Amino acid sequence: MEKIALLDGGMGQELLLRSKQKPHPMWSAKVLLDEPQIVEDVHCDFIQAGSRIITLNSYALTPERLKRDSSLELFEPLQNRAMSIANRSKDKTISIHNGDLNIAGCLPPLTASYRPETAPGFNESIDQYYKIASIQANNVDFFLCETMSSIIEAKAAITAAKIFSKPIWISFSINDDNTSTLRSGEKLFDGIKEMKSLNVDAVLINCSIPEAIDSSIQELKSNFSIIGAYANGFTSINALLPGGTVDSLEKRKDLNPEKYSNFAINWVKLGAKIIGGCCEVGPRHISKLKENLINNGFQISSNPS
Repeated sequence: MEKIALLDGGMGQELLLRSKQKPHPMWSAKVLLDEPQIVEDVHCDFIQAGSRIITLNSYALTPERLKRDSSLELFEPLQNRAMSIANRSKDKTISIHNGDLNIAGCLPPLTASYRPETAPGFNESIDQYYKIASIQANNVDFFLCETMSSIIEAKAAITAAKIFSKPIWISFSINDDNTSTLRSGEKLFDGIKEMKSLNVDAVLINCSIPEAIDSSIQELKSNFSIIGAYANGFTSINALLPGGTVDSLEKRKDLNPEKYSNFAINWVKLGAKIIGGCCEVGPRHISKLKENLINNGFQISSNPS
């Protein structure tokens, strides 16, 4: 029975759905600071739904974002809190996953999602990613460099992560126009080629509409051995600016759990070994995805076969 690694869904949007606070530029980090129990609840709900990989709730905890939107002094305390909550959630749900659960370290865009032109220079980016990776390394099973919007952004994250001798998964965000290009305008093919030369363990696409992933999954499969995808549920990402709040983005009304699962199962049939969900994909979506994977003869796991 082929194993498919099942990621969690979109932590940030799920937190904001449950939070009593208004959206804030710190996004998911604000909930981590003020309502940490919600973070644990969401981790546990994704695990109960079927996820066998949970990602640290530290997407907004980069030095660049904290300096702009809050305080750099929160960097280490909140990174530690994110790791503690993830590990506590893993322990709390041991009867569900029986030890088959991995925690992914999170190396996100340093300044803003989808806006690679705002990123620091290459060497400075390596330094910032090193700060993040060094604090996470002893508490995660691998590093997930996610929502990478340019090749140089991805290379900086990988360069820093390689120091810690853990598996590295790289996930690109692509344009939603079915052109198989990164948000930077670079070709996805060129990004895959660079990732192959850097010996990463998996290449994925995330935080793009599922239709765009449909158009690009074959290109992934043709050029890399272990691939994956996890889409968002936004109508468009164009309105989100650096330092902005996510209430500027609109949720799709048509992407229910059944429809999302149909997209993801198709990616698996086309060669994806790792699937899950990004923004606006919640525990109900993951539960349906788990059900459909099993019904199609796959086994869910924390590692792709």
